[in-house]
Amino acid sequence: MNAVHPKKLLLTKWTAAQPVGRQKHFIVVKVIAPELPDTKLEWVEIEAVHSGVARRIGWRELRNSAVWRQGWL
Repeated sequence: MNAVHPKKLLLTKWTAAQPVGRQKHFIVVKVIAPELPDTKLEWVEIEAVHSGVARRIGWRELRNSAVWRQGWL
């Protein structure tokens, strides 16, 4: 399990264990704040480094080391 804190996710770098759409290296470009202030953070936007394609994922997915590895490997 990757040790990740939601407040420190912005601009972190990630490597997909299995390529996603022929992309392997990603960066967190946006932490999407919840609409209600008392609600916990749910979503981040990651962007593929080479293609620039962005997608939204649940930030807790990044904790799964079988899917994501922290840093660019």
